[in-house]
Amino acid sequence: MIEAFIEWFRQFSPVSQTLIATGFTWLVTAVGAALVFLFKSVNRKILDGMLGFAAGVMLAVCVWSLLIPSMQIAKETFIHPWAPTAVGFLMGGLFLRIVDKILPHLHIDFPIAEAEGLKTSWQRSVLLILAITLHNIPEGLAVGIAFGALSTNLESVSLTHALALTIGIALQNLPEGASVSLPLRREGMTCKKCFWYGQLSGIVEPVAGVIGVLTVVFIQPILPYALSFAAGAMMFVIVEELIPESQLSKHTDLATVWTMLGFTIMMILEVGLG
Repeated sequence: MIEAFIEWFRQFSPVSQTLIATGFTWLVTAVGAALVFLFKSVNRKILDGMLGFAAGVMLAVCVWSLLIPSMQIAKETFIHPWAPTAVGFLMGGLFLRIVDKILPHLHIDFPIAEAEGLKTSWQRSVLLILAITLHNIPEGLAVGIAFGALSTNLESVSLTHALALTIGIALQNLPEGASVSLPLRREGMTCKKCFWYGQLSGIVEPVAGVIGVLTVVFIQPILPYALSFAAGAMMFVIVEELIPESQLSKHTDLATVWTMLGFTIMMILEVGLG
């Protein structure tokens, strides 16, 4: 059954594959956001576990799905294979740093006085949504770049690898959708509005995915840089946001265990399918 699906999926162009894949990750975000219809609020321990799990998955994606393939591809085309990976990784982190400083956003359970980015009069609810939207950018880029890499016909990239990456991103999008809609419910919004804004935070993934796939398809030599760029952007989100927030309420052991679990699951997916 899996082999039949892979063969069916292979018939589409990289752009179409990216749209299908990021549409799926967006759908999973919506499923997570829909939890607001079942729960009015979420226990902080559960939220910390979800944040830790998302961090673990993203860490594994950075290593297994982005950095290692970047170095493998660079070995085939560059004299110094470490250079494109290192440069791309640092540029990805710098890019997210700049976006973090410009885009107004607010992390979960932080007072509005501690909102980051440019000063604005936007409501707290909008700032919460933008915080999740911010780290959906590198996730969409990663998926798009993975499918765009297929057009290079290099031995170190494969469709199963790109699909494994998509599944990993989708796994951590489930708690991400809930981490938007449930806090908004605490802010007094209706369930319908909470769901709407929760799923809306994932809409940036198809957009970023298309940008990623088109960049790689039309400028193939940029591929190792693009893979590590997405990894650097993800790493910035993990270290600057996800891990600190998961540890904020002192449930450190719980958050750490879920981080390791998320990493392990994604590692198994990548090695088993990729």
